[in-house]
Amino acid sequence: MQWKPKRHSQLSLHSQIVDWITSLIQQGEWTIGMKLPPQRKLAEMLDVNRSTIIQVLDELKADGLLETKRGGGTFVANNSWNVLLNKSQPNWQKHIQTSIHKPNYHTIQLINEYEQDASMIRLGTGELSPELLPTNLLEESLQSMSLNARDIGYSEPKGSKRLRLVLRDYLRKQGIHTSPESILIVSGALQALQLISVGLLEQQSIIFQEHPSYLNSVHPFQSAGMQMVSVQSNERLAETLKALKGKRQSLFYTVPTLHNPTGKIMSVDERHRLLDICSTLQIPIIEDNVYQELLFEESVPALKSIDQSGQVLYLGSVSKTLSPGLRIGWVIAPEPVINRLADIKMQTDYGSSAFSQEIVAHWLETGLYNQHLGQLRQQLQQRSSFVEGILEKDFNEVATWEKPKGGFYIWLRFNDPIVNKALFLKLIKQKVLINPGYVYDPNDMYHIRLSYAYASLAELQEGLAILISSIKLH
Repeated sequence: MQWKPKRHSQLSLHSQIVDWITSLIQQGEWTIGMKLPPQRKLAEMLDVNRSTIIQVLDELKADGLLETKRGGGTFVANNSWNVLLNKSQPNWQKHIQTSIHKPNYHTIQLINEYEQDASMIRLGTGELSPELLPTNLLEESLQSMSLNARDIGYSEPKGSKRLRLVLRDYLRKQGIHTSPESILIVSGALQALQLISVGLLEQQSIIFQEHPSYLNSVHPFQSAGMQMVSVQSNERLAETLKALKGKRQSLFYTVPTLHNPTGKIMSVDERHRLLDICSTLQIPIIEDNVYQELLFEESVPALKSIDQSGQVLYLGSVSKTLSPGLRIGWVIAPEPVINRLADIKMQTDYGSSAFSQEIVAHWLETGLYNQHLGQLRQQLQQRSSFVEGILEKDFNEVATWEKPKGGFYIWLRFNDPIVNKALFLKLIKQKVLINPGYVYDPNDMYHIRLSYAYASLAELQEGLAILISSIKLH
């Protein structure tokens, strides 16, 4: 919100705010049924006393512009004044409330909002710090790249042929054998999930997911009308999947390498077992493998590398390794599946950025990508050790964790169920932003997904000091 009342105006602060809110309603920016920010937040945003806001709201309620719902806050009213306004504006609130796509958790919405505040210490952010991005190398590589007119036009439905050929060769070294026709370039792995949700499943299909799951913090399947079912990968997994699946279509979503949010790595035996179970039950697997290349030590084989029957839909991306802003990822699947997803993608955005595809192809082809990965893994390992040192010193009596084996995260578990919305909001007031466990499992009040990938070392130290202080006073 940019507007603030002018302190040297002939009009009082009270009158200016009344006129401002009235104009927002008249112009349709604040629509019927919209909930206003709390009084304290409005006062903070407009830089006035809360008493001024109370007077403003009371006047607008008396005029019939606003109304209070018991226990629910203040809303734009649907009365005679607004009926007149409604003749010239749609009831957007009704459109919003009845739309297909599910709103995200309020906590996630707040995280997305506060991540734009440069003064926040971001302890949960799932992306690389600006200081870890190879900005200078990217700039230099642009100067050595050559483009022709076709390179910067619309790409083929499946994406740049050059990039798909390069990816075929690159993935072969990881034991994944495919052809360019079975690769689809997408705008990040999240778009791949969205395409799969609307392109391969019927309404009320079941999406099995590990517990806890990143999918609970985004809604690509929920918004497409799918049923999310969390399962434990134990000795009863086959019976559980069979009983819950019934005759409905289903998929199994997994992050087998550096799981988000827990950081766990599925063993080779566990990978074979999952593949065997799902093959027997004819449940396709979505393997989200965006963290594979960030393992600190020797890699483990991707599920796709041991898939002999087209059972696995494989997702990869450079968002976690090279640059999230490039928005380039890929899906590997049987050709008919890729054709279907490519058709839907063309209907959606007519292809991912041609420039970004050329950059990624150049980095993979020239070896710049592997060179960068080696340096990045070292930097992430140093950061994880730095954070572990702080945890050992300050958190040892109140929490437990496992030593990270790669990626971005430490799944920090507190001894008591203290990770709730109140703690989350309390930390925001102290300029610290966390990813609480309940966004990945609604019943989890013990965990925080602690990221060592984004904040600077100084910010990590300061943020963790604020966190432990808040925990001890909680």
